[in-house]
Amino acid sequence: MPASRHVLILRHVPWEGPGLIATALDGLPVRVATVVDDADPRLPAVDELCGLVVMGGPMNADDTARHPGLAAERRLLADAVAADVPTLGVCLGGQLLARALDAPVHAGAGVELGWAPVTVADADDPLLGALAPARPVLHWHSDVFEAPAGATPLAATATTPCQAFRLGSAWALQFHLEATRSLVDEWLAEPVMGAEAAAALGPDWRRTLVEQTTEHCDELREPALRGLDAFAELVRQRR
Repeated sequence: MPASRHVLILRHVPWEGPGLIATALDGLPVRVATVVDDADPRLPAVDELCGLVVMGGPMNADDTARHPGLAAERRLLADAVAADVPTLGVCLGGQLLARALDAPVHAGAGVELGWAPVTVADADDPLLGALAPARPVLHWHSDVFEAPAGATPLAATATTPCQAFRLGSAWALQFHLEATRSLVDEWLAEPVMGAEAAAALGPDWRRTLVEQTTEHCDELREPALRGLDAFAELVRQRR
């Protein structure tokens, strides 16, 4: 068993960075990798990890033909849950975690894009309890996951009944708890994200998202960091 473990953050595109997750993990050994298009990625064994974070991206969780590294990510996620490694999947990362645990991922009832409230069912949950009973968060998705067998659903919106779930020390989030103003600025500057936003929100998409971010982002920071700090503490305990 390794004397010192590290946190692995898996990214799928350059602009989907860890944001507030990185703030919470500050001081811990962190490795960032992008393996989404690698047919045979060299991922660590779970006994080398004290935490696993899987970020978002525009690809479908089941598109392993075009993005073969997703299959390896799903295997690592399944192993991490089985080994009780603190694990966090965000948006696509949450969908990959759901698929790793044999839960469905499919098109949602509609596109959710922009800042809107999410209802949190468990005020005692270490990661999301500080958002209870409801808090505006950043949504940016059209696919959704269902909770795997044995998992606890944690959050919902009218459009998406399962916005988050927990199983052991693993959490899946459909929304972006990690959002910061600088991260949103990166998204707004990225043509792929801009095209998605324009399709969902219309020609005033940029103004709409800037105004929403100005209104809600700073208010989310404190409760989001409370939860992410609790996740980071689980990671420290595993080191």
